[in-house]
Amino acid sequence: MPIASRREVGQRIATIRRARRMTQADLARAAYVSLATVKGIERGARSPSDDTLDSIAAALNVDPSRIVADSTRTDSRVHAALPDISMAIAAYDIPADTAPRPLYELGEDVGELVKWRLATQYARIAEHAPRLLTESLTALHHTSGAEQLRAAHILAAAARSADAVAYKFGALDLSARLVELMRWAADQTESHIAQATAAYVRTETFFAARAHAQGLRALEQAIDACPSPLGTVSTAARGALHMRAAVIAGRSGDMDAVNLHLDEARALGDAVPEAAYDGTQFGPDSVRAHEVSVAVSLGQEHLQRALDIADEWTPPDRLPEERQSGFWIELARAQVWAGRPDNAFESLKVARFIAPQHTREHPWAREAAATIRRLKRADAESLTSFTEWIGAV
Repeated sequence: MPIASRREVGQRIATIRRARRMTQADLARAAYVSLATVKGIERGARSPSDDTLDSIAAALNVDPSRIVADSTRTDSRVHAALPDISMAIAAYDIPADTAPRPLYELGEDVGELVKWRLATQYARIAEHAPRLLTESLTALHHTSGAEQLRAAHILAAAARSADAVAYKFGALDLSARLVELMRWAADQTESHIAQATAAYVRTETFFAARAHAQGLRALEQAIDACPSPLGTVSTAARGALHMRAAVIAGRSGDMDAVNLHLDEARALGDAVPEAAYDGTQFGPDSVRAHEVSVAVSLGQEHLQRALDIADEWTPPDRLPEERQSGFWIELARAQVWAGRPDNAFESLKVARFIAPQHTREHPWAREAAATIRRLKRADAESLTSFTEWIGAV
């Protein structure tokens, strides 16, 4: 690694470490490396090995791509894991002849997958998902009663986390299988909340197929089946479905449905604190971010609404990285269409800083970057570097 690159890596580690309010000694202990190693890397005197980089990134709770912008390394790790994920679910309905792990241990590990999904740490999910899917299926088949209900919840969460990787990296057939596995597991939880969450995630398959009208009907059926918003969790579940329905209605050009579902999402969002409910982020900030998505989906005269929202509001740090970066990518798209390529490039850079893997694998980020490059062919080297990184050239 060149000296300049080593220094940049060291600076990024130090910046993230300070943001986490960790000392160098804290980081060394958490990463299981020596204090001298941490000091050397932060000074730029040492280049971290892949194993050391992974350990430091895990200790800082970020993906390695936040430290080293090496998309090839991340891509290869994810793509190498996809066949293992496929194999893990191939015989999902056939009990394995192995003893299940204790549910509390399995639940904790799958809980980490959920955190990584919300933080767009796809390489870490890909590494652990095959084993955790296998173990979750084993638990479901070898338990009964209340334990089986819990195992079904765990399996649904594991399938959703694995699906995030498959969907973001373009393995759409595998993604669809994982979504169906999640729905199968959700049905066995006997929980309407889990079923609503599965319906929310299923919308991905309609987005991928551009079957927007059918997706809207599926979501409206899920809303009808969702529990009344009498408590925080049921309110959030119903609100998330309305939020998702507004976006897919926008893509189908159904303004009546857009207005209906956005109004419902706003009202329900104002009734609960912003948080992750059954793995889905919902609250007033999430609804605001989705208003930008709806405006961009509608396009044309509606783009100004996206720009107006961005003038007065940006996603707070408490939102998961995936939702924050999604906002900036959608905004970049609106800015490109509005003839503001410089602003759009800045938005893409913010998205990359927040969630590099999510940004690089997002087709709209790649499309926006390619358009900016065409409009500004003789411009800065940083734009050329960005478009090469995102695969837009």
